[in-house]
Amino acid sequence: MNDYKIPAQTRIGHVHLKVSDLQKSMAFYCDLLGFELITMYGDQAAFISAGGYHHHIGLNTWQSKGAPPAPQYAPGLFHTAILYPERKDLAAILQRLIDNGYPLTGASDHGVSEALYLDDPDGNGVELYWDRPKDKWPTDDAGNLTMYTRQLDIPGLLALLK
Repeated sequence: MNDYKIPAQTRIGHVHLKVSDLQKSMAFYCDLLGFELITMYGDQAAFISAGGYHHHIGLNTWQSKGAPPAPQYAPGLFHTAILYPERKDLAAILQRLIDNGYPLTGASDHGVSEALYLDDPDGNGVELYWDRPKDKWPTDDAGNLTMYTRQLDIPGLLALLK
């Protein structure tokens, strides 16, 4: 049983979030971040995606309508990570967040990736990031991955848009 490894091509297909206000969540994920509405289940759930996939994110109020955010120091979701295809795409969403006055909770260079952190309207953590090519990932002399957390070069990232 210990020799089983999940197939390398396995991907996380979607995340489904309990939200307190569907319209506020749709404004964040669709209007601000640019996800497309694929389908609604009445007025209690929405399924949204990038590029027409059946859904990358599900939003529902089935058990959470009007509820307060989950406690910060309790088990649960730390963040949903949204992977952008190119560094310039990350720069574009950063500029969009700045233009809309949406606050970041962090911005980091992890060596393997560059990431922006923010919270959705329910306090769920969201990471927006792009991965560097694997041959650019930091390694030590033995070839072991050496991820880190450093301050993100925001001006350098935004310079891609000029």
